[in-house]
Amino acid sequence: MPLYSFNAVSKQGEPYSGKQEAKDKRELAQSLRQEGYILISANLEQSRSKKFDISSLLEIRRVSLTEKLIFTRNLQVMIGAGISLPRALKILANQVETEKFRNALLELSKEITKGKNFADALKEYPNIFSELFVNMIKVGEEAGTLGEILGNLSFQMEREHELRSRVKGAMVYPMIIIATMFGIGILMLVTVVPGLAKTFEELGVELPFTTQLVINLGAFLSEKWYLVILLSLVLGLFCQLGLKTKQGKKIISRFVLKIPVVSSIVKKTNAASTVRTLAALIKSGAPIVRSLEIISRTLDNFYFKEALIAAARKVEKGEKLSQALKSNQDIYPGLVIEMIEVGEETGKTVTVLTRLADFYEEEVSNATKNLSVVIEPALMLVIGAAVGFFAISMIQPMYSMLGTI
Repeated sequence: MPLYSFNAVSKQGEPYSGKQEAKDKRELAQSLRQEGYILISANLEQSRSKKFDISSLLEIRRVSLTEKLIFTRNLQVMIGAGISLPRALKILANQVETEKFRNALLELSKEITKGKNFADALKEYPNIFSELFVNMIKVGEEAGTLGEILGNLSFQMEREHELRSRVKGAMVYPMIIIATMFGIGILMLVTVVPGLAKTFEELGVELPFTTQLVINLGAFLSEKWYLVILLSLVLGLFCQLGLKTKQGKKIISRFVLKIPVVSSIVKKTNAASTVRTLAALIKSGAPIVRSLEIISRTLDNFYFKEALIAAARKVEKGEKLSQALKSNQDIYPGLVIEMIEVGEETGKTVTVLTRLADFYEEEVSNATKNLSVVIEPALMLVIGAAVGFFAISMIQPMYSMLGTI
């Protein structure tokens, strides 16, 4: 569809300019008229469908949490300033970088102009707006508190972003060390080992099993490097597809819950995310059963998802949430269950959950700060073992040769 850059004016004489897709200038003028603007001029730009743009080629590219957070904050400010929702969405569409997100916001503006509810329009973009986002917007529209709900969503997304950043930041150091170790190892196998292998062959030295293993691996990487790349791609694709299945998610979730240090961080992260989101949904007026179902779809770990789904079924039958979660004390810390019970007894569930979320987010922050201190000795042992194995494998034939002289 053609893209027009236009200049318009409101009925009060305020200028308004931007970009919008339309079949022709007539349709553009009608669309603007419905929003209360009069088209002054319009220039045809290159069609988005023909424009070369990497982001348009990668349509499956996900909209980042940071981009959605900025959008939500700005939308809250605009709504608070009295700007109409369709116009606010159009303005924000011209500010986002991701093509997929920009097109979605422009379509949302059109749908709302036609009379569709904001929440109903958001449902058409599940890959961008989560079920949590849509349901909170729905509550805000029904209660007439959209600005307040957007503020709650901004705060929720900000804390989620901080939590993710802390966890990812803690994993940067070990990942760099591991990647460097593999890189140096491959470089040694491809460049150093073939030369030593040739020397051993000329001297006629009998090679131990470990030395033969290292030499064969080096020869394979040097001669069949294309197979290594192909196998790596196939293995990566297989793992990616496998992790999308229920069984794959179950296996990886069980694995991370068994790793000593990582297990504690995973539990605290999921606990913080659960209570923070639950507090936001309850504060917005969402029913607790529906809230638990929504939260279960926002968590990554399979066992935490199952725990909340089971708890929702129990609460639906009349059981208290604290009682419903007691059968899952192996993944949800006892403090979470006890504090939820306190909130239920005092009628201050939202306040208790918010403070509990702050506590666990701080716990995660402290745990991630100390993670490198815990991982570093383990990494040094692994690297030392790898270097030792390589050194012994290469030096052992030399000692055998010297012993025969």
